[in-house]
Amino acid sequence: MARLPVIAGFGGINAAGRSSGHHAYRRMVIDALAPAQVQQTYHSLAALTGRLSKQSGNWIDAAGDTVELDSYIRQISESLDQGTLIRRLEQNLFDPAELLYHKKAKLTPASDDSLHFEIRRKDLPSPVPPGWVVTETGPDKKDKLSVRVTDSFEVMFKCTRKAAVNSAGQLPTGFDPALLYPARNHPRGLQLTVFAASDAINSLGIDWEVLRQKVAPDQISVYAGSGMSQLDYNGYGGMMQARLIGKKVTSKQLPLGYAEMPADFINAYLLGNLGTTGTNVAACATFLYNLRQGISDIQSGTHRVVIVGTSEAPLVPEIFDGFATMGALADDASLRELDNLKSDQDPDFRRACRPFGNNAGFTLAESAQCIILFDDELALELGANIYGGINEVFINADGYKKSIASPGLGNYISMAKAAAATRNIIGDEGLRQRSFVQAHGTGTLQNRQTESQILNRVAEAFSIQDWPITAIKSYIGHSLASSAGDQLAASLGIWSDGIIPGILTVDEIAEDVHQQKTDFLMQHKEVGSEGMDAVIINSKGFGGNNASASILAPHIVEKMLLKRHGSKALSNYKTVNESVKENTAAYDCAAMEGDNQTIYRFDHNVLGDDSIEIGESNISVDGVSPKISLQIDNSYEDMCDE
Repeated sequence: MARLPVIAGFGGINAAGRSSGHHAYRRMVIDALAPAQVQQTYHSLAALTGRLSKQSGNWIDAAGDTVELDSYIRQISESLDQGTLIRRLEQNLFDPAELLYHKKAKLTPASDDSLHFEIRRKDLPSPVPPGWVVTETGPDKKDKLSVRVTDSFEVMFKCTRKAAVNSAGQLPTGFDPALLYPARNHPRGLQLTVFAASDAINSLGIDWEVLRQKVAPDQISVYAGSGMSQLDYNGYGGMMQARLIGKKVTSKQLPLGYAEMPADFINAYLLGNLGTTGTNVAACATFLYNLRQGISDIQSGTHRVVIVGTSEAPLVPEIFDGFATMGALADDASLRELDNLKSDQDPDFRRACRPFGNNAGFTLAESAQCIILFDDELALELGANIYGGINEVFINADGYKKSIASPGLGNYISMAKAAAATRNIIGDEGLRQRSFVQAHGTGTLQNRQTESQILNRVAEAFSIQDWPITAIKSYIGHSLASSAGDQLAASLGIWSDGIIPGILTVDEIAEDVHQQKTDFLMQHKEVGSEGMDAVIINSKGFGGNNASASILAPHIVEKMLLKRHGSKALSNYKTVNESVKENTAAYDCAAMEGDNQTIYRFDHNVLGDDSIEIGESNISVDGVSPKISLQIDNSYEDMCDE
């Protein structure tokens, strides 16, 4: 029997806040929470953004003044609201009103004269353009040259422009991951990786050293990456731009730009991992592609612990330009048109993303999300928290295409398979009455038509009526590779607090949306913490990358563990889990006091050749008790001579 991948920890960061402890999820449904939870959510945001910390037993604000906790939280709650979720793009990343570009021009000397100017010696172009006569300016100006130009020549004028798109799912105002560890000019996506992976590891409530001494090094895998690579100036963006804007390429820009670098950072600077590693790049479906790789490792029994993650930091002018030129983004002009606003009026940036309603395009966002999976036996033995379980992930391509960005048939197949796999676990009634869908729901015209048709057709095939559909991109935007990670983190929150987030940015479902068998939630839906047995997470990526995942609720996972391992094992598990819960709560408390406990171990316990011993049957590594077995199964035994 296949081992069950159990979600033992999760963490991350997006426009709603910190993922662990369900804080980001609660920001989305804050208007439906009890007052104590509302206060706690704002408290988490205040600590995350540096506006609140605990020092020597006192609560201190950003100015260093002592404050009374509850009254201070109430005082800043409105600004915390405004500094989260989708909103007007802030200027800490770049100034959208002053975007730099260069305009090419041709200069021609006047017909009755040549053109004269002076230039610094080090700025003289090489080779010297035709028609330039260069002379020394004199002994008093040794660093200057005199230039007389008789022919036409081209120049590039430094100009600025205003961005056409000013809405984004930006991280909470005041949160700066570079301040949490020695960032050393790391690309922003890697800074987010360090925070997200640290958050997930700390959320375990189990010291990682315990895992290292329990699980052989080759039975731990990490699959994490980004869809767009690292395209800000500290990554590939700078490598491509530097020479063209008069700067030098650095030695870090190329290596730190790779799409799999989030996995590399987790291995090298957080875990010291010696196991399997890599990433599957699949545009907006990248998280689920990595998740499929991870659960295959656990189901097959080759691995016992897997970290799955993605990190995307696409809020750079060039990526905005690329998607806007495709007509994929909701630009300001289109938003004004939707709401019948005048050209001099600001659009409603908070409602920029409107899945399945009358919409204008998707809203770009940044996010990093990580989950930690244990096999079911290890989860029971170590008393791991059980946030849910991964049933299956299905991936299908679209077949022949006219446009590489247009949808095809693949998502029909992946969604139908995910529904069938869900039915295998919770039965027909469970699928029909106690499952819901986290739709890809980008907020584009094409998505609302095609995805709604797919969901409706699958619901019809399985005799589902009023299948609940939500789309959390309406809150936090589209983080590309990390978008399904955002959806998964929110789903875990639903099993904690029992509220499915509604699509609140939509006044009405668009007429061309197929909804005969589905219920697109325009308000929060209270279902109770055990009201839903499973969720299907849907993800669609450019190029025909379709993935749909069947995720099981924690109460369903516990029932499965009871059936496989028996009541005694489950009772022992609950006893061991008490201390794990306490450790998880202690981390959450520390984070809410301003101590994020970010993990970054640069040049830490680096092992050399003398740290490994290779024998005929196993490999030993210094500092790690479990050995790596060399008793490798022969998959082709029936084809080999004895």
